[in-house]
Amino acid sequence: MHARAFTTWPAAAELSVDTVHYGPDIATERELRLLGSLDSKRVLELGCGGGTNAAAMAKQGARVIAVDESAEQVSQARQLFEREEVKVELHQGDLADLAFVRADTIDVVLSVHALASISDLDRLFRQVHRVLRPEAPFVLSVVHPAFRMVDPAGDPPVVQRAYFDHTSIPWRDQAVEGTDHPVTISDLFTSLARASFRVDAVLEPEPAHEVTRSRHWTPAMRWVPATLVVRARKQGT
Repeated sequence: MHARAFTTWPAAAELSVDTVHYGPDIATERELRLLGSLDSKRVLELGCGGGTNAAAMAKQGARVIAVDESAEQVSQARQLFEREEVKVELHQGDLADLAFVRADTIDVVLSVHALASISDLDRLFRQVHRVLRPEAPFVLSVVHPAFRMVDPAGDPPVVQRAYFDHTSIPWRDQAVEGTDHPVTISDLFTSLARASFRVDAVLEPEPAHEVTRSRHWTPAMRWVPATLVVRARKQGT
């Protein structure tokens, strides 16, 4: 699976609903513990894909609002919620269009491998800041900017793209296609700071020591972190 197709990872992967997953073949929330207790918390997930993370959080007692741009993924998520017998408020639409959420009412915002399709992160981060309670966490994962540089099939990988190249990347994964908007780590931190977030955790997880790998595994993951995980907290009002 090419780095540019990681946008489809949460939807295409076969994931359990017993914990939150941040990326292919890396540690989960069970080990990373970035979200804290979710019991009775109001959680917003941006880019829920097929709904596995939303279902996992609902099973832990969270009151979950899940948003995805894809009508097909929203439909699949709804089927999963019915099968798992969990209640999740589900919306289909622009991830940065959060007018339906009141200000200062969300305890946690989560976005897993869903922000690459967003061309204006500043706008999205402003909306996330608006809906979060003060000091509440915004936990996100994205394709690691360094991983975008390399041929994912290489062992060792070969650099094929400049780290500083912001050119949009069209991708196709089976019948699904879209466009990614690459950012550097400094781009991400600058956008978060402009929206009045304070970053308190940055993780570049090594591959989990599994006997078997997912279908998304590529040899380059042994050499370069494939996923960047960041936790930021809302500052101010």
